[in-house]
Amino acid sequence: MALPPAFLDELRARTPLHGLIGRKVRLNRNGRQWKGCCPFHNEKTPSFYVYDDHFHCFGCGAHGDAIAFLMRAEGASFPEAVERLASEAGLEVPKPTREAQARERRQRDLHGVLLAAEANFRARLHRPEGRAALDYLRGRGLTDETIARFGLGWSGEGRGALAAELKAAEGIEPAQLAEAGLLKPREGNGGGYNDFFFNRVMFPIRDRRGRTISFGGRVLGDGQPKYVNGPETALFQKRRGLYGLDLAREAAFRGAAVVAVEGYMDVIALHQGGFGGAVAPLGTALTAEQLGELWQLSPEPVLCFDGDAAGARAAARAAEIALPLLAPERTLRLATLPNGEDPDTLLAKGGPGAVRAVLAGAKPLSTALYDLLAEGRPAATPEQRAALRARLETAARAITDKALASEYRRALLDRFFEASRKKNFRVAVKPQRAAVDPPAIRSERARNLLAILLKNPVIIPEIEESLAGIDLPEGHPETLRAALLAWFARADVLDSTLLLDQLASSRAGEAVTWALRGPGLAKEARPDAQPAEALAAWWHFFALLRGEAELSEDCARAERLLAVTNDPAAERRLKHLTEARLALRGGEIGLGTGADP
Repeated sequence: MALPPAFLDELRARTPLHGLIGRKVRLNRNGRQWKGCCPFHNEKTPSFYVYDDHFHCFGCGAHGDAIAFLMRAEGASFPEAVERLASEAGLEVPKPTREAQARERRQRDLHGVLLAAEANFRARLHRPEGRAALDYLRGRGLTDETIARFGLGWSGEGRGALAAELKAAEGIEPAQLAEAGLLKPREGNGGGYNDFFFNRVMFPIRDRRGRTISFGGRVLGDGQPKYVNGPETALFQKRRGLYGLDLAREAAFRGAAVVAVEGYMDVIALHQGGFGGAVAPLGTALTAEQLGELWQLSPEPVLCFDGDAAGARAAARAAEIALPLLAPERTLRLATLPNGEDPDTLLAKGGPGAVRAVLAGAKPLSTALYDLLAEGRPAATPEQRAALRARLETAARAITDKALASEYRRALLDRFFEASRKKNFRVAVKPQRAAVDPPAIRSERARNLLAILLKNPVIIPEIEESLAGIDLPEGHPETLRAALLAWFARADVLDSTLLLDQLASSRAGEAVTWALRGPGLAKEARPDAQPAEALAAWWHFFALLRGEAELSEDCARAERLLAVTNDPAAERRLKHLTEARLALRGGEIGLGTGADP
């Protein structure tokens, strides 16, 4: 049944999917989507998600639109599902046009042409003319069973043999082979066609339903290009397909890890080695459409890259494409191969255990993203650190899901500040003090510093980096600092009541009670304190905790950063640091200054 695409698009747009599916499945709101137990397999923990335009089960892989749901849930045929939805939407189903019927018939015919070509290539592989190709495949460690499972073949030398044989055996015309991407028009005015593939090992490319839609070919010897894919056709678009997708779909349904690698032979070797979730892009960098296909197989597929500079660039590009598409139920892990190895060679040398070790070491995208953005870029000067921080924040902002973007920003900046603290610890000059402050005094100073923020969170944007970088006593101070920074990353309104309500019900609740308990708090740790007063008091306690030598270094770094950026925030930070250093040096501040009795 061929229907105009515009009609089907309007039908889907007029059908609220969660309302349709909610008749059979109890759905609960989960962010921007709905969630429930899958109606297509028995499960106790919900893994069935309903979005605006499609549903997807991360347990069994069921996926589709409103039409597909009716077909699967009620056993309706395509025409029956369309008729029912159209009736509910107040639409009249158009009668198929001759053009639409011809297009559907042509696509059906193309599948038949490609299937006949695949059979021809497979037969050639086992003829004397294909002996070198068969020896090559067996030399790469492939068994005859694997060769058959992936439909591998041999193109022959070209020169019109494919067209001649298929016309004689199947009645397939050269124009059909050209439309399927197997022949190309001959240049010049002589007319006719040339073979697209010749002297190549042939790899059928299949869609998720297992239908052959094109071919890839590998030349034997040192010819170039080593691999070529068929041209774009009515059935085949490179950016939308994945090699091995049909087999990986079955393996993922059985619980196999979904792994995206680089090449055809990597996919085949991994499948033969027991890693049935392996797929590969089709000669291009990973695309948004291919990521969508991966996420239909698994909520957390693994992207596996070479351990060299090219692999790092490919990983960075994949992360850039993935960030706007991330969601709480849709992410990635990145694995890095040993330098000089690909999955095929690693499997041959180290066996399945070596591959499992690489996959076990795959990093969550948030961790890998920091490494990609920071690696090879020095962060020794204020200018370099500011540039790195800007890259990290830009990456987090690329995520369209607001809550997830906040979590990424917090995770990336936590790494940034942690690296800064470690660096400062290694290079810090010993404070010029007569004696180290007793722990009880440092604890009280940290309590005042944090209590001021609990009651006056509006000043956090001014002091965020300094708060993250200062050494605090272990226990409640460290716990509360982490909670404050995490809350700030997600907060829409910097309100003390909202902050305290949220922290009170979190693991930081005891730390909040500790910070606000009893006497000894500065008067600025009150909600009625003016922001300027609270900010000055915060820098007061910061200076006491930081020490004169460290403050001098902070001032020097802030001064250099201001000279480069001319940023008002940098100017204010330098002013506060300078005043705090001078006050500390002059003995004008002490533990009890400004505190309640």
